[in-house]
Amino acid sequence: MAESKMTRMSDDFPNDENGDVLRRMQQDGDDFTKPRDVDFSVVFPSKSSAEEFADHFRRSGFKVAVQECDGERELPWDVTVTRYMLPTHAEITEVENTLEDAAAPLGGSNDGWGCFRQSVQH
Repeated sequence: MAESKMTRMSDDFPNDENGDVLRRMQQDGDDFTKPRDVDFSVVFPSKSSAEEFADHFRRSGFKVAVQECDGERELPWDVTVTRYMLPTHAEITEVENTLEDAAAPLGGSNDGWGCFRQSVQH
């Protein structure tokens, strides 16, 4: 029964970047019924813009970390916003949209998300 539910779920993922990631997670045996911390990365051009963004989400109750990274030179400041949640396409997309709306006026941009796998128990 669980297997048919899991198979059916893969058909429900939209054909977009988040859907592709969720399909790969499902193929790797992830159990989407188990909530976990999901880390969303947002990058910024300056420390001040990153800190302003981070403070906003800290006040909203999110776990937030700010660090300078060696990656993209134009956007060297990375803010990781963590939310404990079920990894559903709708929820992930909603959080990404919220982050993007807050980041754009500060010159920031979403840079992906990730989480640890929660295995399906047989």
